[in-house]
Amino acid sequence: MPTADEIIAALQLEPHPIEGGYFRETYRSAASIEESCLPPGYPAGARRSLGTSIYYLLTPRTFSEMHRLPTEEVFHVYLGGPARMLRLFPDGEGREVVLGPDVLRGQSPQVVVPPGVWQGTRLEPGAEFILLGATMAPGFDYEDYEQGSSSDLAARYPEHAGLIRLLTRT
Repeated sequence: MPTADEIIAALQLEPHPIEGGYFRETYRSAASIEESCLPPGYPAGARRSLGTSIYYLLTPRTFSEMHRLPTEEVFHVYLGGPARMLRLFPDGEGREVVLGPDVLRGQSPQVVVPPGVWQGTRLEPGAEFILLGATMAPGFDYEDYEQGSSSDLAARYPEHAGLIRLLTRT
């Protein structure tokens, strides 16, 4: 199996500027959607690509911070893992899922994060890396990214406070 550094080099991944981990956008639809056709949750005047896709890699030194987006995001596992994803729903429920290729041990090779759901991910102990794909429709735009606050999220979801603290920077 390749190392994280070899994958980063081969796929030309860069540090994600806000979320953490390494990424490279691999697809952005040339077609777009006007604000009037977008689902709720987008800023006034928004226009979004029909869809986007990225490679996304986590190492033991990185994590995907708690954040939320106004549309669903589909994650696909390519290599490595496992990694634990925390999803915090608007109704106060929190769910953890383990991303990975070992379906016979309860790992999920594909996970959907619904719109408006807080999410964050880190490697499970002993994992060297996980290489994921993430696909969104409508497509990702940095204007839509909302960073989670440790104190706010821990107060709303106290049963997940320990993992929330590991998955936040503020």
